[in-house]
Order: sequence, then C-alpha cells, then structure tokens
Amino acid sequence: MEEQLNYLYGAAVQGIQSFIFQTNELKDIVGASELVEQICTKAFDEFATDDNGKSKGEFILKAAGNIKFIFKEKEDCENAVLNFPKKVMVMAPGITISQAVVSYQSDIASNEDKAFEKAVDELERRLRAQRNKPMQSTTLGLMGIKRAPKTGLPGMYYETNKKGKKEELIDEATSQKRDFTKEIKENKVRKLCHKSFNIKYENLTDSMIAYDIEDITDKNDWIAIIHADGNGLGQVVQKVGKNKEQFKQFSDELDNSTINAAHTAYEAVKETFEDKKRIPLRPVVLGGDDMTIICRADIAVAYADAYIQAFETETENRLSKILKDNNVFNGQYKLTCCAGIAFIKSSYPFYYGYNLAETLCDRAKKDAKETKRLENHGGLAPSCLMFHKVQDSFVESFDDIESRELTPAEGYSFAFGPYYIHDEKGRWTVAELVSYIDLFKSEGDDGNAAKTNLRQWLTTMYVDPETAKQRARRTLSLMKQGTDLYNMFDKVTTMEKEEKCFPVYDMLSLYTVINQETK
Repeated sequence: MEEQLNYLYGAAVQGIQSFIFQTNELKDIVGASELVEQICTKAFDEFATDDNGKSKGEFILKAAGNIKFIFKEKEDCENAVLNFPKKVMVMAPGITISQAVVSYQSDIASNEDKAFEKAVDELERRLRAQRNKPMQSTTLGLMGIKRAPKTGLPGMYYETNKKGKKEELIDEATSQKRDFTKEIKENKVRKLCHKSFNIKYENLTDSMIAYDIEDITDKNDWIAIIHADGNGLGQVVQKVGKNKEQFKQFSDELDNSTINAAHTAYEAVKETFEDKKRIPLRPVVLGGDDMTIICRADIAVAYADAYIQAFETETENRLSKILKDNNVFNGQYKLTCCAGIAFIKSSYPFYYGYNLAETLCDRAKKDAKETKRLENHGGLAPSCLMFHKVQDSFVESFDDIESRELTPAEGYSFAFGPYYIHDEKGRWTVAELVSYIDLFKSEGDDGNAAKTNLRQWLTTMYVDPETAKQRARRTLSLMKQGTDLYNMFDKVTTMEKEEKCFPVYDMLSLYTVINQETK
C-alpha cells in the first residue's frame, strides 16, 4: 500500500475588525477593508504555487481569514510557516496570524482518507492553543516616540497637501490603508465592492464608491453598521470537516452563498439610491459565513432582512445534499443567519458601533438557540436580527445600555428583540415590525397622533408605569375601535400580559432613523 506524507497547514487571521475600525475616517476603512480582502483571499497564493504557477498542494479552505492547505513537501510548508505571518503583518500592521501544522500519512489508493480526519482534529486543537499565545504587535513603540493623533500609534509619515506642506502625522497601518485607497481610486483594485454589489468591473467607477461619511448619509446623520453571522457552522464542521472533498466543497459553496446573498440584498435596496451619485453602502467583510457592512440607516433593516433570507435560500440550493448526507440537522437542509444592527450618528466612533453590532448579533443568536427553539427546528437556530439606536455619545456595553436606557422600572423592559425572519411563537417577525411602523405614515394625521401618544406613553413609563397604563387606556378610548392603528396601539401598550416587555422603544427608534429629516 503506497502512502504519501502530507503536511496539513492551518492559519487564522486575527485582529481584522480592530485593524479596519482603528480610525473614524471612512477613507481609511475603505482601504483597510479592501486590504483585508486581499489578505484573506490572495496573500497566501505565493506560498501555494511555485514560480511556474504549479500548485504545491491543495486548498481545503480559503475564506474570511481562515486557511487550510495540504502541502506535499516539507520545505514548502516550512517556508509558509516562516514567511506568511511576516507578509501579512507588513501588509497590514496590527493584524496577527495564528498557525499550526500536522503531518499525516495518507493512503493514495483510498478515496476515504481516515488519516485526514484525525489530522483535522489535531490541527484545530493546535490552532486553539496558538490563538491563546499573544504575538508581539508590530505597532508598538517607545514612550518617547511621537504619536499619530488619530490612532495613538507611533507616527511614521507626514501626509502632505498639494503644495507639499506637512498636514497630518500618520502611523504605518494608516499609511498602508491610504495607499490601498489610492489604488482603489486609480481603478486598480476594488474586489470587495465587486463581490458585494455584483457590478461589472468596468461599470463600477470610482465616483460610485463612498470615501467620506457624507457619501453614505442622506436626509439625516444616522448610519448603520450591520454584522451578520451564520448559525450551526460548528455542528457542520464537526460532521463534514473530516471528509476532505466534502469539506472543500462545503467551504467553497458557503462562500458563494454569502456572496450571492449580498448581491440579493443589494438589489433589494438599490432603488432607494439609484438617483444618487454614490452608493451608500461600504462593505467591510464578506466571506465564509460573515458579512459586515456600513450603510445608510434607513435601508439597514431591509438590507439585513433580504440578506438573511437570501442566505437561507442560497445555502439550501448549494449545501442541502452535503447537510442531508451527513445528517447535520434533523430535517433542515440549509443554514440560517443572525444579524446585529447598530444605528449610530455619523460622528460616533465606528469601532464602538461595530462592537455593538457584534454584541447584538450574539444576543440574537443566544435567543435563537434557546432549547425549545432548537428542538422545534431540528437543532438549527432560526434566523433573526436585533438592533439598537445609540442615543448619546457615552460608550458602554449593551448590558449597561439595557440597564440604563431599556429598563424604565423594575419588572418592565423595552429590550424587545430579536425579530425573526419567519414566524416564531412568542416573537415578532421583521415584517410585523415594519408593517406597524408603516402605519405611522400611511394613516396620515391619525398615524402621527398615534406615534405622538406612544412617545408620551414611553416617557411616562420611566416616571410611573401605573400612570402610563392609565394614559394608554385614555388614548384607546379616543381612538376608533377595530382600526389597524387601534389594534396596534392596544397590542404594544398592553401591560396586563405576563411578560412585561414592549416593542415601542424599537418602533420609535426605527421610525426615527428611517424618516427623520435634519438636513
């Protein structure tokens, strides 16, 4: 029996989000996100092929900053281990790499490589261990070094204006980001935008890309950061990840599903800005099962809803056979997705906005993974999203926000989400939420009156819930019974129900970011 000694190499790119959101300049985020896209998709290629373009092995995974590659020769693997981290850290100072290698003997004549199954398990164990070993940052500097004012990192270069006058001290990472932004403007690279919008290269001109936050905002200063993440990937990898061919196919098709879902979401909202010069969307991460984007606030929920629905459809079309053959979920042959949306003012720090979006996504996942829900859906968490509108400039955790802003009195709460994509017992759907918000505009003066009364009821809840109850009853007595507005007002202010949690805060917040005009 002929055997081949293989070297299974694994790498994980870390610190992507902190690198991208290091400053509050959108032009830097544009360059950083495209730079990260190159790192996640192309940076490893020189280690995977020789000078003649011949492959040195086989890619198993290459998406969203995760790489798994089987080297045939030890020397080639050693070269990658030695030089790939250096290449990445030079390209993007601040980003680090965790990597590990497992050698194993494979039976060339056999289609079922049992040795690969054990090697993958060992590789994941070693990668987890490596992630817990912090690498020394390349962005550290001595105490006496002058710092870039926008990042606090050691200053390296002065940016000059057209007359050659020094204007701004910047660090190494910012310099790399801005160099990449220049390449984008010169039409040399904008892969991430092409992936997200599905616009042909020659049709996606520089004038269509948002470089300043004013290119994203419209009638008000609200923007949104959306972070979406697939559900059930851990269960899939446990069952599929040990079969080399299936794992490779799954990884490729998952990446394609995410990209196509972004195309569908773009198509769902593009009519709202077709008359605008710039596209008010800035993709940040798109690959694997991850999607992060900055966009105009009024289209955020529609975009996220369309993306999640398309993600389910795409994964069902592309991955159903693999999921069924491996019996990953009981009767569910697709993947689902959860998302968090942080509504922030354009001047609010992007980094904190992203952290909030990620936290909201985690909150949505936690709710979706409740035991009863998993039992009802064959072990697969249903898709949902959660959002929050940041009301002030005070930076805090969502737990603090919930305690300070969303708890009007003991036993009552305005933390109503998440909102599910499909019908879910005991929860609202996104469509239900949007339909109620639409009533405020479609019902004219009556809708405005209902909105005003809800806002007054909300304010009273923070003073005295019993007085708020009386106010709600009084308002209902003045409304025409049986109308959509009456039924909505009654439903969202009823305080006799067992669970004292209300959607009014979310309804008014979403209405504001969609309809408020301040420009």
